[in-house]
Amino acid sequence: MLFKNLAIESLVYALPTQRITSSYLEAQIAPMMERLRIPQGMLEALTGIRERRAWATGVLPSDAATIAARKAIEKAEIDPQQIGCLVSTSVSKDYLEPSMASLIHGNLTLPPQCHNYDIGNACLGFIDGICQIGLMIETGLIKYGLVVAGESAIDVVEATLKRLQAPDATMQMFRDNFATLTLGSGAVATVLCHKDIAHSTRRVNGVVTMAATEYNRLCLGYSHKMTTDASALMAAGAKLAAATWQLAAQTFERWNHEDITVYIPHQVSARNTAAVTKALGLPPEKLHLNFQKLGNIGAAALPITLAMADEAGRLKHGDQAGLLGIGSGLNCAMMSVSW
Repeated sequence: MLFKNLAIESLVYALPTQRITSSYLEAQIAPMMERLRIPQGMLEALTGIRERRAWATGVLPSDAATIAARKAIEKAEIDPQQIGCLVSTSVSKDYLEPSMASLIHGNLTLPPQCHNYDIGNACLGFIDGICQIGLMIETGLIKYGLVVAGESAIDVVEATLKRLQAPDATMQMFRDNFATLTLGSGAVATVLCHKDIAHSTRRVNGVVTMAATEYNRLCLGYSHKMTTDASALMAAGAKLAAATWQLAAQTFERWNHEDITVYIPHQVSARNTAAVTKALGLPPEKLHLNFQKLGNIGAAALPITLAMADEAGRLKHGDQAGLLGIGSGLNCAMMSVSW
């Protein structure tokens, strides 16, 4: 899918102030680790994650998304009444219904004509949200669109700790629940518009996607837990990423290591990053990483990392960023963005 007129008017994120270290999480399950002879420091050693964030008690995913959305609208310097569609893409939910989008729409008091709905595609939801808004903008249905994601992992992490604190917790339970302990929290939002009315020079060039749904049960998320076959998921994900890379190279004009200034890989762990880097032959110095301090923040991970790369001065006018996303399912998406 190629875009000719899709501009990123603003891209803003919000992070909780509370930090939860890997050593703290291990301290909560120390009796189990000692009984099963799991050495202290294993969580950080295997994942590379030193800490992750958590929202204050009472902050719902929709609240977090609303914080980021307000900042994005303010930075875009537009009248919220001009927003024609809001898409919420969080993995985290306040409720099964109503939609997250309706809650955020109400919090922002957006106009009644503003279409609002959720997109769920694991960690790729934000990319899909951009595609949906992009199609509306390209066809002239709307002038401005808003894509948001508010992730909060504290409830599922605390439920997992409680499960692993049980005296009958087994090594298999630890392996199955291990990936849950990598989850973090954060929120992000982007205002998109037609390039002819944009003040920003940032453009979405296009997106390609591929699926390998024969692996659709390697990672299963519930409200109270997430079970993962980490090794199988990593191997299948790297293989799918390699195939998606080839499709991107055939679709985009400048999709190669020389022309891409910075890569934004999905932030899961050190091992996953190394596997994808090897599979795609990525120059390690071109990766912008933040999983060490933020963990895996679901659908918010890719856009937050892109915004952080910009803040760090890694993108200047004319540069291309390559977003590399892999989500449970399995699905893979790669997006080309010009600054």
